[in-house]
Amino acid sequence: MRRDLIALADESKVWIYQADRALSSEELGSIQEAVIEFSHQWKSHGMELDCYTHVFHSRFLVFVADDTRHVSGCSIDSSVHFIQNLETKYGISFFDRLNYLYFNEGEIASVPHLGFKQAIEDGTIHADTLIFNNLVASKREFLDGWVTEVQNSWHSRYL
Repeated sequence: MRRDLIALADESKVWIYQADRALSSEELGSIQEAVIEFSHQWKSHGMELDCYTHVFHSRFLVFVADDTRHVSGCSIDSSVHFIQNLETKYGISFFDRLNYLYFNEGEIASVPHLGFKQAIEDGTIHADTLIFNNLVASKREFLDGWVTEVQNSWHSRYL
């Protein structure tokens, strides 16, 4: 059952799927509607999950689920299949983990994994550049550290 994000426990699990491009306004509306519809029927072991889904910044699908009812492998598989169907329908990839998104002058920019260190050396990315840390695992981590400075993220090893 879909809940507001604030209603879910801080320990709720989080999954973030990053699009390989920004969604158009038409795609954004349609995909946001689809993820909300999905959240109304998302189940684990036949029981509705208390969950929240949303598209952020026209780039990120965020799924949050209260794990007190044990989010099962089958429920995770159903969310992955749902996202794969979106990929097919819209010609977009949500599973490419080798691009990092960050804020550059208020806009979201992308750098490939192999170019990240060079972007630091060039001065394009600094220790205080805001970057998206898609490895957050709980609602608390999502709220506190999804968008964080490079120096406070796992990306800091490249500094």
